[in-house]
Amino acid sequence: MKLLWHSRLGSGAGGHLDCRDSRRDARLPHGLEACATTAAVAVLLLLHGETFGEELIPTGKGMAWRYNMTEEVGKGLRVPDVKPDADGKIRLPVLYRDEGPENVDGKELLKFEMHRAGMITNTDLLTIDEHGIICWARINVDGEFVKFNPPQTMIAMPLKKGANWNFDGQAGDLNVHQHYEVTGEENIEVPAGEFRAFRIHGEQTSPSPMTIDRWFAIGTGIVKDVTAMRATNGDLLQRISLELAERPRVTDRPEVKPDAAPKKLSVSLSSERFGKPTTTFSSGTPQIYARWQGHRLRKGAKVRAVWIAENIGDDAPPDYKVDEASAIAESPTTPGVFTLSRPDDGWAIGDYRAEFYVDDVLVETVKLRIVK
Repeated sequence: MKLLWHSRLGSGAGGHLDCRDSRRDARLPHGLEACATTAAVAVLLLLHGETFGEELIPTGKGMAWRYNMTEEVGKGLRVPDVKPDADGKIRLPVLYRDEGPENVDGKELLKFEMHRAGMITNTDLLTIDEHGIICWARINVDGEFVKFNPPQTMIAMPLKKGANWNFDGQAGDLNVHQHYEVTGEENIEVPAGEFRAFRIHGEQTSPSPMTIDRWFAIGTGIVKDVTAMRATNGDLLQRISLELAERPRVTDRPEVKPDAAPKKLSVSLSSERFGKPTTTFSSGTPQIYARWQGHRLRKGAKVRAVWIAENIGDDAPPDYKVDEASAIAESPTTPGVFTLSRPDDGWAIGDYRAEFYVDDVLVETVKLRIVK
């Protein structure tokens, strides 16, 4: 059985990979986000301080902000282990909680945890002074310590209409460029009530396109945030919205489940690039698309898919390795597609599976059938 399996990464990425030459890797366009720009970063502004003589937000260990999170992903992508609503959006409550001060390398930083579905998605380490709100480092869901160089300004003081600032630096080994501007003040209504808030608009150009719109109310904190991440061709990859569900108050730390961490990779199969997922294909299907979405990948991680014929009768021995393809991820949430083209003599009817590896560790297996 002679097949051609090639790979396409991201939305609109060019070039195919002939996987009969296993030495070649398809190179990706820049990925979805830097560590400094996840949706969780939106609430990095929830710190203490004073502006115009008024407390910026309430403070103290255990002080917490509850949000309603709405997540939507681009066509053909999905979030693992979470079932979307009828409109295709994922809705979950999240909690951002002050864990008090922590000494890091001799410097006292403020520690905030983002809790979602029984896990801590990130821990932010920050300071606040007359210059504003500064993020020095972050601990991600895998426990990796990511340092910002230089420290990243999240809010530049004084907070007023027309204020603007840039971040040109590194988040770990990623180069990041962002620009923020306070566009004005406006009234906004969220589940927690109506607030008078500063609206802050952010644009990221590196390592990938992203926009951030935040509404910050003095005395409360972030009341709304909308972060949209796009592929290099402009297609939407992910949009995450946060709306304050109740006013901040002291609360107990949520239970953290050791097995709640999300998968590093989610995958689906389809007969079309953006078609409905399926695991049954006819013998005449021209191409089978193995779509994958990274969630916790390191930069430079190798994503590899192996196509195996489990039982196709006399055409091949059991568990016969037919072909494989690989690609290199350039961000934690890089998407991609491996495409398997129909052999000249057609698909052999029987049982198959596609194995997905990250850095040679098996992370996902999808079984499928070829029928007449």
